[in-house]
Amino acid sequence: MIFEERLKYLVQEHNELINRKNSAVKGGNGIYDRYVYPVITNAYTPLFWRYDLDKETNPYLMERIGVNCAFNPGAIELNGNIYLVVRVEGNDRKSFFAVAESHNGIDNFRFWDYPIVMPETDSPDINVYDMRLVKHEDGWIYGLFCTERKDPDAPFGDTSSAVAACGIARTKDLKTWERLPDLKTSSPQQRNVVLHPEFINGKYALYTRPQDGFIETGKGGGIGFGYADSMENACIDDEILMECKEYHTIKEVKNGQGPAPIKTDKGWLHIAHGVRNTAAGLRYVVYAFLSDLENPEIVTHRPGGFLIAPEGEERVGDVSNVIFCNGAVAKANGDIYIYYASSDTRCHVATTSVDKMLDYIINTPEDPLRSYACVQQRIELISKNLKLISSNKITL
Repeated sequence: MIFEERLKYLVQEHNELINRKNSAVKGGNGIYDRYVYPVITNAYTPLFWRYDLDKETNPYLMERIGVNCAFNPGAIELNGNIYLVVRVEGNDRKSFFAVAESHNGIDNFRFWDYPIVMPETDSPDINVYDMRLVKHEDGWIYGLFCTERKDPDAPFGDTSSAVAACGIARTKDLKTWERLPDLKTSSPQQRNVVLHPEFINGKYALYTRPQDGFIETGKGGGIGFGYADSMENACIDDEILMECKEYHTIKEVKNGQGPAPIKTDKGWLHIAHGVRNTAAGLRYVVYAFLSDLENPEIVTHRPGGFLIAPEGEERVGDVSNVIFCNGAVAKANGDIYIYYASSDTRCHVATTSVDKMLDYIINTPEDPLRSYACVQQRIELISKNLKLISSNKITL
């Protein structure tokens, strides 16, 4: 009786969750809309991933292989549907990739029956996570992700030091994946590597994040840029820094490219993450910038401050006070769906448009890097608005 009652309850709760409608939160900042509910949580994973549904071997219907969280999704639109390649983390701390599908990209996401079987290289991954998806003009869908392995040079007894590299795989249908050799660069470690969606002078262009250590960027850091002749054995000989970390800003500790940039008539629209340190630990936010159409490594506009920071329940989770984005979809009608994770726990969507984002990026002043100059920026805005109010052109 326990088995039947629990199964009925679990099925009902799961169906109500994945069929729940989502809606935009009223108000907001005018740049994008947040939504009432996350689009993916650990509870969205199928019951048959987590429970042994055989009454003979699991009479109490216990959860056998738990899912701790589901976050940091890559995103792509195919045949009118939105697909998220979600980082799913088990209770055992190992992450893997799984595809969740929705028709409208805002609610009713459903995971495919099986997670992705990502082939290993000759040096097996200990952990894989945070895939960036891009439809490249060469005809392949590429997934670039972080592959983590234990540091072979770690002192005896050190079980936490790791080496991060960029894993590369490609597919045509998100089901069958061909694993390619990891990206090679001159940097000791690489994370947050993203493939540019177009060839530049016949070469593959990649955004990198060179760093000296697994956590600390060291003397390097920032969003790098380089070229590879091939993705079959991708190698970047020369890396330049195009978007650097900066003292006392949202990106003072480190920053990295989010999803692949979005092409607009004003330039390439980038969504990135910035990290600063606080007394409570690292704080991750999402920010945006624009780069030149012909030379995407040249940044043309840098609006000051963050685009998305954690609010409300987003602030709490497995690793709190974190907003991270590695997936976005630009639709043919100009709409943009930004998929972001909060506190390494769950996935959300924010919707906006190319026009809104360009307005925000081009017309928001750049961070002047000093308190006095920031006050001058604000006084200029205040003075303009007070003139409008005093001339009765606007009423507050």
